[in-house]
Amino acid sequence: MKIFFLKVFSFLQAYIKSMRLYYAFITGIPGWLGLSYYEFIAKNFKTVEIEPHLDKKLIILSLLFLSWGINQIINDYLGLKEDRINAPNRPMVTGELNPFFALLLSFVLIIISIFIVAAYLEPIALIPLLMGVILNVLYEYAKGFGILGNIVFGLMITLAPVFGFLSVGPVSKPLFTPDRLSVLFMVWVLNGIMTYYTYFKDYHGDKEAGKETLVVKVGLKKAGYLGIILSYLPVITFIIIYSNGLIPAKLNNVFIILGILTTIMHLGTGVMFFKRKDPKNYYHSLLLNFRACICAHATLIALFNKELALILFIVAYILIGYIFHIYKNEKVKGLI
Repeated sequence: MKIFFLKVFSFLQAYIKSMRLYYAFITGIPGWLGLSYYEFIAKNFKTVEIEPHLDKKLIILSLLFLSWGINQIINDYLGLKEDRINAPNRPMVTGELNPFFALLLSFVLIIISIFIVAAYLEPIALIPLLMGVILNVLYEYAKGFGILGNIVFGLMITLAPVFGFLSVGPVSKPLFTPDRLSVLFMVWVLNGIMTYYTYFKDYHGDKEAGKETLVVKVGLKKAGYLGIILSYLPVITFIIIYSNGLIPAKLNNVFIILGILTTIMHLGTGVMFFKRKDPKNYYHSLLLNFRACICAHATLIALFNKELALILFIVAYILIGYIFHIYKNEKVKGLI
């Protein structure tokens, strides 16, 4: 019995390690954006939206923060070929994590999530939940076809705010108005760019495995120049969207300050990836990349909830660095 429990503990430890917990913010904060947007509408407009209770919000946020890690196991299984080169110490590559039982646990957790949404939240939120699972599988294949991978990944993460918005309570029709689509487009841009930078570290492995990501297609040198250009895209996109009156909220001091800090991080990310030509030296660049993307979503929340945005910006920035450092530890080197 003792041996059995030790094996279970070892399995769960490897499973959690494979979830790469810093990624929890990639779905968690954008999902919180959708939730904050819903509350903003409920408080400021006479529509069918109602302010949610704390228990419902906690359930929604728990599902959002865990969703990426659960799906990451599926992604790891589908990407075993290139991971043997890019990330040789990942538990599924080393054999520390049994692929069959890992996939089984992920599927069980997805089924439990479906039950929770159907029983306690809004059933319509099952649509983005299931689409997220499908797009996660599709992404593993799509990233081998240049920019298609970035498009699919961006779409996959836009489902997080859609889930956060739809799962809270009744939603006024039509579901997708120009202002809502504008916020989703901003999320899509942020995550499409973020995942572009992650391809730098996998350049050699993806190339050998025949995965023609955008970085593999253009080569590291041209990819560095393209990265500089893309680093300006988030702020340009927001200016265009906001100047056309597509976001129903006014700028405030918190948003402006956080926006400036986020823009600096984005520009810094572009410069760092441009300067570092060896994929082995991309650690600090990746950390800044994740922080820029996630803090950008926290900044968008400032349009609807200034105090929450400030807290999430600071907490996310600190925790991402802390968790990222844990994964950089020698014991799990090659996990990132």
